[in-house]
Amino acid sequence: MQSCDASLLLETVNGIKSEKDTTRSFGMRNFKYVATIKRALESHCPSTVSCADIVALSARDGIVMLGGPRVELKTGRRDSKQSYASDVESSIPNHNDSISAVLSRFGSMGLDTESTVALLGAHSVGRVHCVNLVGRLYPTVDPTLDPEYAGYLKARCPTPDPDPKSVLYSRNDRETPMILDNMYYKNVLEHKGLLSVDQQLASDPRTAPFVERMAGDNGYFHQQFARAVVVLSENNPLTGPEGEVRKDCRYVNSN
Repeated sequence: MQSCDASLLLETVNGIKSEKDTTRSFGMRNFKYVATIKRALESHCPSTVSCADIVALSARDGIVMLGGPRVELKTGRRDSKQSYASDVESSIPNHNDSISAVLSRFGSMGLDTESTVALLGAHSVGRVHCVNLVGRLYPTVDPTLDPEYAGYLKARCPTPDPDPKSVLYSRNDRETPMILDNMYYKNVLEHKGLLSVDQQLASDPRTAPFVERMAGDNGYFHQQFARAVVVLSENNPLTGPEGEVRKDCRYVNSN
């Protein structure tokens, strides 16, 4: 697994496929804001702040804006000179992976079970496209779903073959959709986990105790979430002579 090196931001060039064009990156958008930040930084301190640091610090500030904890992150990352599109499918956990696969993949990045459960709490905010939900609804409803909640999801996703380009989605958390809090864990315990991996957290004996504790203690969730973000942000970074500081986050430097 590669580091936080902004390889995701690279465009497809000279036949090298961008990570943004992979199926696992489906739904990622608004890269324009990173470009805006980069232009402002380049005008004041050229070739100093990497795109990787912009991504990391934007995540830090986004967490605070969503009511989560402030996480102190190190800077000094450098940007990758290549895309790793071929590695994305095998390295990033999928929404319908087993909990064992998720724990294994995050474990390879240095995250223990407690941290992985906390990191999945990011599903407390945002939304999921119906493309990634219909497997739990059609042809039959996943029996682990709360029936009333399943009815709501079928109203949001009325067809088993949704158009990926259409705005068909459900929010991760209907109660506090734009707050990073422990409502996610409360929903999971009530069989209202949006993705199959969410619901598995409550039933697997390795993760269930952490789900119950986080559901009952928002401060504990925030503490563990912050710890997980730090570990993830420091996984195998490019530093010193490795990589570069891109002038444009979409392309490697020409010299």
